[in-house]
Amino acid sequence: MRMSGLFVQTLREFPSDAEVISHKLLVRAGYIRKLANGIYNYLPLMQRVLKKIEDIVREEMDAAGAQELLMPFVQPAELWQESGRWEVYGKELMRLKDRHGRDMCLGPTHEEVITSIAREGIRSYKQLPINLYQIQSKFRDEIRPRFGLLRGREFIMKDAYSFDVDEEGLDKSYKIMADAYKRIFERCGLEAKMVQSDSGAIGGSVSHEFMVLVNESDENNAGENDVFYCSKCGYSANSNHAVSLLNNAVTDGGYNKADIIDTPAVHSIEELSEFLKIPASVICKSLIYVIDGKYVLALIRGDRTVEETKLMNAFSGNEIRIARNDEIDEIMQASGFNAAIGFIGPKGLKNIEIIADETVKDLKNFVIGCNQTDKHLVGANWGIDVELPSLITDIRLVEEKDKCVDCGSELKVTKGIEVGNIFKLGTKYSKAMNATFTDKDGQEKPFIMGCYGIGISRTAAAAVERHHDEHGIIWPLSIAPYRVIVVPVSDQDEVQMKTAEEIYKKLLAHKIEVIIDDRSERAGVKLKDADLIGIPYRITVGKTIKEGLVEFKNRATGETTNITPDEAIEKILAL
Repeated sequence: MRMSGLFVQTLREFPSDAEVISHKLLVRAGYIRKLANGIYNYLPLMQRVLKKIEDIVREEMDAAGAQELLMPFVQPAELWQESGRWEVYGKELMRLKDRHGRDMCLGPTHEEVITSIAREGIRSYKQLPINLYQIQSKFRDEIRPRFGLLRGREFIMKDAYSFDVDEEGLDKSYKIMADAYKRIFERCGLEAKMVQSDSGAIGGSVSHEFMVLVNESDENNAGENDVFYCSKCGYSANSNHAVSLLNNAVTDGGYNKADIIDTPAVHSIEELSEFLKIPASVICKSLIYVIDGKYVLALIRGDRTVEETKLMNAFSGNEIRIARNDEIDEIMQASGFNAAIGFIGPKGLKNIEIIADETVKDLKNFVIGCNQTDKHLVGANWGIDVELPSLITDIRLVEEKDKCVDCGSELKVTKGIEVGNIFKLGTKYSKAMNATFTDKDGQEKPFIMGCYGIGISRTAAAAVERHHDEHGIIWPLSIAPYRVIVVPVSDQDEVQMKTAEEIYKKLLAHKIEVIIDDRSERAGVKLKDADLIGIPYRITVGKTIKEGLVEFKNRATGETTNITPDEAIEKILAL
């Protein structure tokens, strides 16, 4: 490709609306352009990157025994109503009506469609196991699309679905896909860590995410999730799924008796701890949430934080938020209280579900809100002064230096970008949609399903997050749009142009993906664009050609050497 004919426009400055480095560089280097909020045009350079990633995914999926198909982007509501997700999925599901008034949606995922295909096309256990996959656009109407391709509304995804006769078969399919994913991301030049995760709106009993760990020293990094891991035994999990052993803490407040005392203008745990001269670990914190429209009071030790996804999952919920002031006032009034935020406790509350984190079980002589403004109950004990809720489970956010549940070592935390996920769906969709097969005994059984996704466009953006410097993108060789760029310093110098053309044509003859920058631009512009766009290898033909030498640059290492044109070609072929 000749640079003069390449459809690309690089920018001198970063776009004003870009927050993370992948968004900034992909726009500035001419890979993507915004069409609408969270929706982007993939320009020619980006399309080449995406196709490279897709090719790697296809090769590994096919090698793992999966078969490619293509399902519709627009889906009928009837299928979603069968699965029960039409009512509960939330506003991220873009709903619309066709000209006949029938309810439709733009597919954010394809569990319903693939299940309908299986129930129509798979009758017997003899046809199982089977794994079907596609690569296509999805649409999720995110409330706050941001980070460019990392959290857009429209995105490209590979999604695969396995069908097995039993759980043992699912375990095998799950492992095959996990191994394939490791190979895919390795071939894309990414170190992706497989971590335990929450199943979210997809559902299922077991799930893992593949996270690309980012450089936390980069203030523009797009690490969207905390990943907790143990460097000793290998345990790793997303923050919304991570568990830990609790560190030792003071859990006995030391009060001799229960008493309601004045705590004027003390609204936070920190203020209360300082006012009473006690550690936060002997305070029982009360927080009111709204889960799917229902009020929930969460109790947790004062030195810990509620993990909202865990809390939502405890009630099999789909949406969660902290209660507003007016909603808290409504709860107080219905219960006959008039307490301000910061003084709320579980005793006497009506029309609200109460849940406790495991951290509160061992509290003794502790401090808790008593539903009276400017007052707290001190010296409280469960079963005497306050009832311990019947629902007690892990709803806390793991913190760095908590102990690993598997080996007891300290957990570490880092930031990561999700690029893939795998789920054991079980019979969640097959039972709901009556998708069955006949087993070897002639009995009708629901399919045992698995679901496996890779964000194609997210993977490209994650590669930029992981591989860049102050000059621009540094593409891994396997997914770079072109592998070599030949830059003649001056298009007015016949020797430079002739040599550059010869190198360009020889590389083409060897089927090397190469660009020649034949533009009438200053040398500085050409060299900066080459670094910005991120082509892995650059051959610069300048004044040293009079000595029979060209400059060879490795974009990843920054190393430059002066070698002959033939040596440059040989080096490219070797690399």
